[in-house]
Amino acid sequence: MDTRQLKTLVAIAEHGTFAKAAEAVGLTPSAVSQQIQALEMEVRAELFDRSTRPITLNGHGLQMLEAARTLVRDADNIIDAISGRAVSGTFTIGSVRSSALSLLPLSIVALKADYPDLRIKLQVANTDELMNDVLSGRLDCAMVAEYSGIPSALRWHPFINEPLLVIGPEGTPQMSGLDMLSTMPYVRFNSRFRLAQIIETELAKTGIVPNLIAEIDTIASVVSCVIHGLGVSVVPWIALRDITAPLVSAPFGEPQILRPIGLVQRRAGTRAAIIDRLHQHLSRLSDPYGIARG
Repeated sequence: MDTRQLKTLVAIAEHGTFAKAAEAVGLTPSAVSQQIQALEMEVRAELFDRSTRPITLNGHGLQMLEAARTLVRDADNIIDAISGRAVSGTFTIGSVRSSALSLLPLSIVALKADYPDLRIKLQVANTDELMNDVLSGRLDCAMVAEYSGIPSALRWHPFINEPLLVIGPEGTPQMSGLDMLSTMPYVRFNSRFRLAQIIETELAKTGIVPNLIAEIDTIASVVSCVIHGLGVSVVPWIALRDITAPLVSAPFGEPQILRPIGLVQRRAGTRAAIIDRLHQHLSRLSDPYGIARG
């Protein structure tokens, strides 16, 4: 199977028509048609619904498109690695919806400075979806918290071991985190994400029943409520990294709870060097809690 045909198929899907795809790949429209016809003959199936205008990918075509994107990306990656040419193509990163997501924009900017010809795409989803997308090759890597269900075909490298903190508004008397939670109104992080489960489990262990005043489903909103004096709460260190408003904080948990976050990738992936570099940037931005790649 000719990767040029696969690149043309991807271009048609991205640009919508044979004519626009021809411009994108530097061919004539007739050459694009010939490549698609040759590809359809090889797979012994039509890939487009030609009854519509413009024509659209049919079920076989959509299935072929998913495989084509992976094969083209892997082929380009291998050529980059062997030839030593400037790294190019598309590098896809996934992330869970968490406060750690705030680290990625700065890391991506730094990665673009390392690889100017690299196009970077970010996808946000839940942990299970990210794992499946990394396994299938739709993602090169993904940022997830420590997770016991990582498949054997993947590997996970932490870049931060961040502490959890009890935070209170400016003027809160200095006291332990447990005393803050037992004596002041409590803003609860109410979410299906594992971070919320970690917080609730530790609270149950202490036997404290906080005076609940609000339940919020995003960490950013929780921090805002605390800043404005609604009560105290428990948040990860990353959530406070760019906060300039004065807050009182104390360790959460005895001993203090630490949450590892890292990058997951395929063991047989072809973009290890880029992922290593991304890990370095994330670890640096996580100082003083960053973890060097082992």
